[in-house]
Amino acid sequence: MDKSQRQSLIPNFLYSAPSSTTSLLKARATPNLFPSSDNNNNNNKSFVVAAPSEPFGKIEMYSPQFYAACTAGGILSCGLTHMTVTPLDLVKCNMQIDPVKYKSISSGFGVLLKEQGVRGFFRGWVPTLLGYSAQGACKFGFYEFFKKYYSDIAGPEYATKYKTLIYLAGSASAELIADVALCPMEAVKVRVQTQPGFARGLGDGLPKFVRSEGALGLYKGLVPLWGRQIPYTMMKFASFETIVEMFYKYAIPTPKNECSKSFQLGVSFAGGYVAGVLCAIVSHPADNLVSFLNNAKGASVGDAVKKLGVWGLFTRGLPLRIVMIGTLTGAQWGIYDAFKVFVGLPTTGGAAPPAAIEAAKS
Repeated sequence: MDKSQRQSLIPNFLYSAPSSTTSLLKARATPNLFPSSDNNNNNNKSFVVAAPSEPFGKIEMYSPQFYAACTAGGILSCGLTHMTVTPLDLVKCNMQIDPVKYKSISSGFGVLLKEQGVRGFFRGWVPTLLGYSAQGACKFGFYEFFKKYYSDIAGPEYATKYKTLIYLAGSASAELIADVALCPMEAVKVRVQTQPGFARGLGDGLPKFVRSEGALGLYKGLVPLWGRQIPYTMMKFASFETIVEMFYKYAIPTPKNECSKSFQLGVSFAGGYVAGVLCAIVSHPADNLVSFLNNAKGASVGDAVKKLGVWGLFTRGLPLRIVMIGTLTGAQWGIYDAFKVFVGLPTTGGAAPPAAIEAAKS
């Protein structure tokens, strides 16, 4: 079997959940799945998934068009959702920075309403939209790329056996890149949201930040951002893939390929919400550090730990963040998979769709 044949088949094993080693070996031994090198007609077959209505024609899996679609889905899922929850994010950031003034979620909203009015709830929405759109593009696009890349390195047997490690490695690699895109906008967003009078938004906030901190100051919070986002994203993708697989294996009597697309999208949202709760807990200490460092000029991690305390790092603002991140992550997976369905691609997680299996066999 040559390299190109193996690469076109590997992702099927990631999306499938063989019930036993025997079934896996049987799948690998199927003649149609592994055509001989003498069969020139089969060697040139593409791994193509056809859209039900084909609004964009046929998209070849793991082609440039496939990664472009995943990138576009990531922009929509992350940019729109983060912008929508700007009021929650605003209260959360202020609770982390000034817990004396913003004692609770309800009092935090009350203080903001009294001091800044309704418009104040959406302070910083522009850097939020731009920053998380850029992050989403890299997060989802590179995740699909690295998942395929690491699977090819592992081979079908080990990619199946260690698929959770594939998910973890792929998501960590993607987030490492995504945070470089996010960091400048995140720095401006936090400063605008937590320092009233600093700036009205991105237009005047970015140049003012650069004059004050220098261009490199925009990346002052990059390492804490990595500390927050990489564990978050590893949990977000690996737990989502696992949770969805378990849903179809244990909780849903109907095989995924026989479920309607709307039902599959509901599963994506539910799996994303559960994954989001886990993400919030894992990444919350680093989230407190990011907010503290971007708000205080010249502050260090040690200053943050000294002021907030270890317990404060893990708990301050956590209930609100669980609600926010759970809803956010569920919506992100719902939007991302809805876009994939729209362009004719299968939803993420669970069993391989019949179209993919048939394309691999042909």
